[in-house]
Amino acid sequence: MEKEVQTWLEDIKQSIDEIEEFLPERRDFLEFKKDLKTRKAIERNIEIIGEAVNRILNINQEINITNARKIVDTRNRIIHGYDTVSEDIIWAIVSNDLKKLRQEIINLLKE
Repeated sequence: MEKEVQTWLEDIKQSIDEIEEFLPERRDFLEFKKDLKTRKAIERNIEIIGEAVNRILNINQEINITNARKIVDTRNRIIHGYDTVSEDIIWAIVSNDLKKLRQEIINLLKE
């Protein structure tokens, strides 16, 4: 695996770990919605994840990351369409997608 790709995979894992740290133990959407700092920190980490996936795909499109295109599209939407990003979308990503993505990244790093 290319050194850059490994670095970006590690960046993705770190961003997911940071998101997990930012969230309170009790996962409550209403608390999340009220906490501007946490929302912004999580959005930033999702941007980093999307940028890293984009860079990986530009070098090696054979790397299998589930929903890679959606991840990049979400990054673009946060950056370019920031006023259309809802807390619901961010919460759904955090609640439903990051655990699986983290495991995929760990598996890729082991290769």
